[in-house]
Amino acid sequence: MRHQTDNSPQASDTLNQFQLRHGNGDQSDDKIIVQNYFNSIGFERWRRIYGQGDVNRVQKDIREGHQQTIDTVISWLNADGNLASLSICDAGCGVGTLSIPLAQAGASVFASDISEKMVGEATVRAAVTMGTAANPTFVVQDLETLEGSYHTVICLDVLIHYPQKKAADMIHHLGSLANTRLILSFAPKTYFYTILKKIGEFFPGPSKATRAYLHQESDIIHILEQQGWMVQRSAMTKTNFYFSRILEVTRPTHSR
Repeated sequence: MRHQTDNSPQASDTLNQFQLRHGNGDQSDDKIIVQNYFNSIGFERWRRIYGQGDVNRVQKDIREGHQQTIDTVISWLNADGNLASLSICDAGCGVGTLSIPLAQAGASVFASDISEKMVGEATVRAAVTMGTAANPTFVVQDLETLEGSYHTVICLDVLIHYPQKKAADMIHHLGSLANTRLILSFAPKTYFYTILKKIGEFFPGPSKATRAYLHQESDIIHILEQQGWMVQRSAMTKTNFYFSRILEVTRPTHSR
């Protein structure tokens, strides 16, 4: 789950982590807002957060939370003992924090992001880590236009940027690409996080760069079950400024 930070006083910045709106914005321009943000000021912020350099306290906490989510997903895939044989689509790959270690483990990885700058950074990091290897493959592409067929489709820290109806459409499309397994993360809508969202709305500040949406876990599971998926694994990543529910679902007729 991504949060907006930087360029504001610490107290206001902290509260701005929870400027989360659920289903009240103009859905038509969410994708444009996300694309523009991650091709401009958002790119520089998240390149630092997902890097190794010095960052502020809030950003360090988000970095650690995001890495915990990555580690959870990789541990699930490793536990099944067949990671090196899998074809994986990493939809919304960012700077490659998941794609690169999956490729290092031997999986065939197709990775996409709506942001050209994010994909450029991911390509550079992959080259530094893996040399001239053709795997993973990084492309600039809208999630809704992705095509192909993969054993596993993964989409982490993306649904927070889209309202419920749009998220449902995205889940449906991602599911159509997955032969066996789908792994998603989203910001769960709970009483506690809803209160934090409402507090954050009083502090708009310069940190507010993209809309962000909470999703009821029961709603996400219902969407998945309507498409024939069954939950196999579930985990929660929670730090001070990062919180994300992770679900792994499979088809009843397929094993992982």
